[in-house]
Amino acid sequence: MSTPFLSIIIPAHNEAERLPASLQAVKRYISSLPFETEVIVVENNSSDGTVEIVRAWMNTMPQLRLISLSRPGKGNAIRTGMLAAQGAYRFMADADFSMPVEEISNFLPEGKPLAPVAIASREADGSKRIGEPFYRHLIGRAYNFLVRLLVLPGLQDTQCGFKCFSAEAAEAIFPLQRLEGWSFDVEVLAIARGLGFEITEVPITWHYQPGSRMHLLRDSLQMAKDLFTIRRDKKKGLYNAPKV
Repeated sequence: MSTPFLSIIIPAHNEAERLPASLQAVKRYISSLPFETEVIVVENNSSDGTVEIVRAWMNTMPQLRLISLSRPGKGNAIRTGMLAAQGAYRFMADADFSMPVEEISNFLPEGKPLAPVAIASREADGSKRIGEPFYRHLIGRAYNFLVRLLVLPGLQDTQCGFKCFSAEAAEAIFPLQRLEGWSFDVEVLAIARGLGFEITEVPITWHYQPGSRMHLLRDSLQMAKDLFTIRRDKKKGLYNAPKV
């Protein structure tokens, strides 16, 4: 395969149930694209049939490749996939594809990116949330208030799991990423902003999917603590570009 224009990176920890439908949708979508695309599933420490499912799909989907990691953590999986990808633009996507896969095209209108960092937003004008329980929306908005207050003023939805990076942005940002848990999204965007990359929010249609790996109370508390870690590390200069 020649150098791809687009890489789609899917983190997968125990995703045997949801991956087949998602890979089918991705396969159908990329077959309609006018440019070369690669799909990278980054499996980390799964105990179900995730690996076997991806390997089986590789037989009929030549654009698909698998990376297996021994250590869990969504941030770890995304960082690995972003730095292993070859695409000029690199799109991270949750394995459940709660955003219709066709909406990836909204991040690359006419094959051109909206910005070096384009993030899916469930809050931007034109976005839709479908089926989300009220309590989850409330918790998400409370967390985003803290994100805007402490780290990223102006961004309305930092936690949606669909984001697109130019190769230049990905290769500058992800080597500086330190967090490997749920808060990695905020850290990555803080690094991007600190390095001067433009960030734009793209409205999407988002369908709530039950079965999240997140433990609502425990992980929400840890994510709140992580905001102070990000704020501290930013002040210490740990997210600065290395000097040449």
